[in-house]
Amino acid sequence: MSADELAQAITVARALEETGRLVPGTAAPDADALVEGYRRLVSARRLNEQAGALVRQGRLAVYPSSRGQEACQVACASVLADDDWLFPTYRDTAAIAARGVDPVEVLSMLRGDWHCGYDPTVHKVAPQATPLATQLLHAVGVGHAARLKGEDTVVMALCGDGATSEGDFHEALNFAAVFAAPVVFFVQNNKYAISVPLARQSVAPSLAAKAIGYGMPGVRVDGNDLVVLEQVLAEAVGRARAGQGPTLVEADTYRMESHTNADDATRYRTDDEVAEWVGRDPVVRVKTYLTAVGALDEAREQRITAAAEEMAASVRAGLGTEAPVDPEELFAHVYGTPTPQLVEQRAALRIELDGEEA
Repeated sequence: MSADELAQAITVARALEETGRLVPGTAAPDADALVEGYRRLVSARRLNEQAGALVRQGRLAVYPSSRGQEACQVACASVLADDDWLFPTYRDTAAIAARGVDPVEVLSMLRGDWHCGYDPTVHKVAPQATPLATQLLHAVGVGHAARLKGEDTVVMALCGDGATSEGDFHEALNFAAVFAAPVVFFVQNNKYAISVPLARQSVAPSLAAKAIGYGMPGVRVDGNDLVVLEQVLAEAVGRARAGQGPTLVEADTYRMESHTNADDATRYRTDDEVAEWVGRDPVVRVKTYLTAVGALDEAREQRITAAAEEMAASVRAGLGTEAPVDPEELFAHVYGTPTPQLVEQRAALRIELDGEEA
């Protein structure tokens, strides 16, 4: 690996400064495209807020917020083609919605439904994975299979910094590199694996630098900069589609809220630390830039806000109804052909249910 490639894996690439100004020497992004990106950011932020409210109302059992990571969520979905696949984690609800899945369906799992809420094959979005890094192996399998079939499918595999400490992470990257699988490994480094800070997880100069050991490019970017994220991820997707193998992209970002509603983040991080990252808000950064260049006026802002509110209202309505429960579904998808034991258990359950209804 050259010195330039090593620098790319360590230095944080950026196009928009935290103040909302373009980095000197950076080409100005297409204004209309960035306004669409801003619309998606606002929608993602509103989805996070609405889901949090639904947890407090008892409509959702749990919600892992991606507030502060919305630029990552929007960018990873926007660079994919219709036939590409997205493999999300439990924190990537906004990314799945940005991919075009109804947010009500995405949130179904988080209110306790037995399935993931949407059809993965229709949307080319795998079920949200709660175990760390397990989805990365599945992502590589889909990418490798597509390559063997001569398809130009690319797979976007999402994970957090905590997942990079898992053995599945190593196995996925190693296999993908050896077989040139068309996979983009996108690590949203939000600084904590629940309460474990990054410094207690790795002493590597960056998580993107881990790519060196697998013989693939590693790129580190400002994860709160939508412009650079879309540029770098689009390049990685193009590289994978051209048969040049996987890329590891690390987004330097931050989880502004607790791990989930069951977590007390004040036990392991300070208010000053959170406030520092609030000042790097990805939504505000894009809004500031667009306003400054005259691409975002009050009327357009109001339309974007109204659309986000309409989405939130749809989510409230969709999750305000009770999902029908069929206890016999417990046996529906265990085996293609039910075993004698399952047939017996299902019959016993049916007798018990009939007795309760009588």
